[in-house]
Amino acid sequence: MKPGDELPVLSVPVTRTLIVAGALATRDFTDVHHDPEAARAKGAPDVFMNILTTQGLVSRFLTERLGPGARLRKLSIRLGTPNYPGDTLHVTGTITSVSDDERAVEIALMGINSLGRHVTGTASMTLSPQEAGS
Repeated sequence: MKPGDELPVLSVPVTRTLIVAGALATRDFTDVHHDPEAARAKGAPDVFMNILTTQGLVSRFLTERLGPGARLRKLSIRLGTPNYPGDTLHVTGTITSVSDDERAVEIALMGINSLGRHVTGTASMTLSPQEAGS
């Protein structure tokens, strides 16, 4: 693993069930995440994904790509375009730095959908000796 390496893409179908279940699982009862009429009344075409569900999907992307011994130490994300039902979120990541012992990595990440960038951010991960190649 070296700076510039791309991680394999994670593509997630954005379903109404995913949006509503994610909001409920994170105890986000804001109506725009489960009630289409309320979302439309507030200017959105439909319900949309909350930030905690997005954060969970980004975390899944990172840990699945870096192995079971990988530990997420820091995650900083910023939302952009909403995730609406019927779209697909494609999460990508690029290694930006690797420690001398290959146990710590920094990753720039992005998630896009048909409307553009849904999420951008950075992550710091610690790897087990097996994942680091030691």
